[in-house]
Amino acid sequence: MSQSLFEQHQDTLQGALKAIRTRDYWSPYPESPSPRKYGETADKDGQAAFKAHLNGSFELKMPGITGEAGSEVSPYGFDLGVKYPTVDIDVLLPAMKDAQKAWRDIGVDARAGICLEILKRINARSFEIGYGVMHTSGQGFMMAFQAGGPHAQDRGLEAVAYGYEAMTSAPGAATWTKPQGKHDPLVLDKKFTVVGRGVGLVIGCSTFPTWNTYPGMFASLVTGNPVVVKPHPAGILPAAISIQIAQEVLEEQGLPPHIVSMVIDADPAQPCTKELAQHAAVKLIDFTGNTAFGDWLEQNCPQAQVYTEKAGVNTIIVDSTDNFKGMIQNLSFTLSLYSGQMCTTPQDIFIPAGGIETDQGHKSFDDVASALATGLDKFLSDPERAGMVLGCIQAEVTDKRIDNAKALGTVVRDSDRPVNPWFKEARMRSPLILSIDADKEDTYMEELFGPITFLIKTDSTNHSVELAHKAVSNHGAITMGCYTTTDAVLDQIEEAALDCGVALSSNLTGGVFVNQSAAFSDFHATGCNPAANACLSDLAYVANRFRVIQSRKHA
Repeated sequence: MSQSLFEQHQDTLQGALKAIRTRDYWSPYPESPSPRKYGETADKDGQAAFKAHLNGSFELKMPGITGEAGSEVSPYGFDLGVKYPTVDIDVLLPAMKDAQKAWRDIGVDARAGICLEILKRINARSFEIGYGVMHTSGQGFMMAFQAGGPHAQDRGLEAVAYGYEAMTSAPGAATWTKPQGKHDPLVLDKKFTVVGRGVGLVIGCSTFPTWNTYPGMFASLVTGNPVVVKPHPAGILPAAISIQIAQEVLEEQGLPPHIVSMVIDADPAQPCTKELAQHAAVKLIDFTGNTAFGDWLEQNCPQAQVYTEKAGVNTIIVDSTDNFKGMIQNLSFTLSLYSGQMCTTPQDIFIPAGGIETDQGHKSFDDVASALATGLDKFLSDPERAGMVLGCIQAEVTDKRIDNAKALGTVVRDSDRPVNPWFKEARMRSPLILSIDADKEDTYMEELFGPITFLIKTDSTNHSVELAHKAVSNHGAITMGCYTTTDAVLDQIEEAALDCGVALSSNLTGGVFVNQSAAFSDFHATGCNPAANACLSDLAYVANRFRVIQSRKHA
């Protein structure tokens, strides 16, 4: 049956393989929640399916179940009340290791077919998952649907494509013939089998519970590894739905459903993540989250290959612009999207103290700062738009960080508390904008997660480039942006970005934003600076998740 799944999904796989080579726009999963794409009742059905999970028990099929737990609270102001199975990892992980043989033996094509079928079924439940992402992460629904649904699925499919490309770089079998002159040639039949490294652990984050889970999950799965997902305690439901779908597909194919499993904390105050990460059966770890724990994983899990995406200080260099209005509008949306709670959101915007040249004439530093504050006010003046774009602050600690940050510089725009038109108890904050002198490096050269942005007054554009390079090199970044009308300055900034290993977006004034990335075309993170040791996705992200084991005999 799994072979037929591979055949059924050939067009999707071939489309993904073509896309990662051409890097043009492509996606099999519609990003619009339109009834024409997903069906007239898809939204209503998805919302009903989400609500059906609330205040109930969530079923997964895993050895070693010991009870149930769960304490998710929607940032929109209510308890989810979902209880999930807890497990004894010393029972579950050995069982997953035992199931690896069956997963290995079905072969590369069959594994790819099963992964593609799982993604197809996940896509069909994008609304249900979207509401789950919304009410765990605090994203507005449109973003939760897109980033938590089709865009996350794109990233999962991208990992499958890269995994398939890597695994099929060698044939499954070959005949080796060595001429022996007057004697008969030496002939050997050789078989090459892709073997996974072991159990893959994916440690999820609270802000993007699917987008940051699917790449590692599918990269490990397609390359022959069972996968256990450890979601963040505040963001379990979207991962649980995805795992339940995977288990259904595996069981239909006659495979152990616990090839994909989930472990949660029986008590969030006593997390089991370290114990899980250091278990002898775990050979691969994917992590998204804070630097301290990412560093701990890299240093304390020698039995595993560890892939981390950690904190960073994303930067923008403003030198000049030929579209001042477009620049302000683009930055206003960028800083507002999901209240700055994205690993790609700019924190440090470097602007010369003497100001910049624009299509509207010379603008002083204060002019630029004032225009950005006014742009944000205007953009967020519509309560419904503000509710959809800002979403909610996921964690109380982020909410407190915003208030504490006000003393770190001169407040250009204060962070207020908008009222969500649909959820009156929603924890909302708008962006805080501070101006600060360039010599206050200890303040702005560390990540302050949330809607907190520094406008940094530099001596010149050269000084801005120097400081941005230093921030990325020492503290890491996923993104860098710039605005300039001078080719030589752009060349200088591009060289700085290459040197410190960060993706660069230049002169964005339209419908593309520095904190968004497109699967199959944009590489997310580079692995070349402290913010991440891996890239989503490239061949390096998948190739070390398996080995090729050969056997040979005389023909």
